[in-house]
Amino acid sequence: MYKKQQCVAMLLAGGQGSRLYTLTEKTAKPAVPFGGKYRIIDFPLSNCVNSRIYTVGVLTQYQPLVLNEYIGNGQPWDLDRMQSGVIVLPPYQGKDGADWYKGTANAIYQNLAFINRYDPDYVLVLGGDHIYKMDYNAMLQNHIKNGADCTIAVLNVTLEEASRFGIMNTDENMKIVEFEEKPKHPKSTNASMGIYIFNKALLEKYLIEDEADPTSSNDFGKNIIPKMLGDGCAMYAYPFEGYWRDVGTIASLWDANMDLIGDKPEFDLSDKKWRIYSRNSALPPQYVGEMAKVSNSLITEGCVIEGIVENSILSSGVIVEKGAYIKDSVIMSGVRVCKDATVNYSIIDENCEIGENCVIGRTRSAGADVTIVGAGLSLPAGCNVPGGEMVNKAWLEGKK
Repeated sequence: MYKKQQCVAMLLAGGQGSRLYTLTEKTAKPAVPFGGKYRIIDFPLSNCVNSRIYTVGVLTQYQPLVLNEYIGNGQPWDLDRMQSGVIVLPPYQGKDGADWYKGTANAIYQNLAFINRYDPDYVLVLGGDHIYKMDYNAMLQNHIKNGADCTIAVLNVTLEEASRFGIMNTDENMKIVEFEEKPKHPKSTNASMGIYIFNKALLEKYLIEDEADPTSSNDFGKNIIPKMLGDGCAMYAYPFEGYWRDVGTIASLWDANMDLIGDKPEFDLSDKKWRIYSRNSALPPQYVGEMAKVSNSLITEGCVIEGIVENSILSSGVIVEKGAYIKDSVIMSGVRVCKDATVNYSIIDENCEIGENCVIGRTRSAGADVTIVGAGLSLPAGCNVPGGEMVNKAWLEGKK
């Protein structure tokens, strides 16, 4: 017996990705590397975990070996659970023979047995080739509040771009009144993101009917969505306002990677409230800014360096702001060294903040001992800590 789930996610990851050319000759598009240490599939999988959806079926087909190995038992995403977790679902041979997935709807149809073992009320259908952060649980609550049969996530695009998408025309309550597939003259700019939530019982009914139709392309956008809308089902659009990029072409993949760098990156991989998990550890790659200088130092994952670091060791997640200077020091995890602060010959314990224009420690040539700053302390702007001091909470209180 499997534990009943409110919602099961089905992640479509079997596409060939032909527009990525040589990058997908030997691997499925969702397994293409991204951002230095991730793969594209890390983003929907991480979104599921952060949204508290822990049962995920990953539907594979084209060149699945790298993707299957990468997902493994799902442990990096906390999806190695006894009663749920992530399961890879390739096409298989049934009593009527083997069959490749013929379309997105057919892929879900062939895995109704997987869905039904969890007896969910709702099914979330996702693509595996987009870079974004999204709270699927918020979308689910919107679906429930509206009493919807189907909810489709939409992105507001420009009128010029709208002709490349499926467009959802809605009323003032975001109820979908018309669906246009790549219209030449779009009536709105609500572009489908290919993210759907269905009431499970109704989805099963439409998938079975679609499979019985020999003229169908077995596709959600071409067949299931128009049929449900034509039958008068309650269908709503769910507006999404964050960063989202389809990385289905070489140019878009390059652009999305470039969106990660610069003074104000368009897409933040360092957000601790919505972590993107990866088999290569959970922290983002370190970032070294345009004006930064790093020499003879070890810099761990998750660091952001905008200032100068010399002859030092920086643990994970350290932030060194512009104008900050660190030399001959050991900086532990989660420390922020603010603008124009100086840290010399010191050990800074975890999760401290060194305020702007602080001077911590003295150079080794000055002859003082190593300066220590205890964990979790926040040193105010302009604080001066002499060489060899042991800074704790009592020390800070005495300086007020």
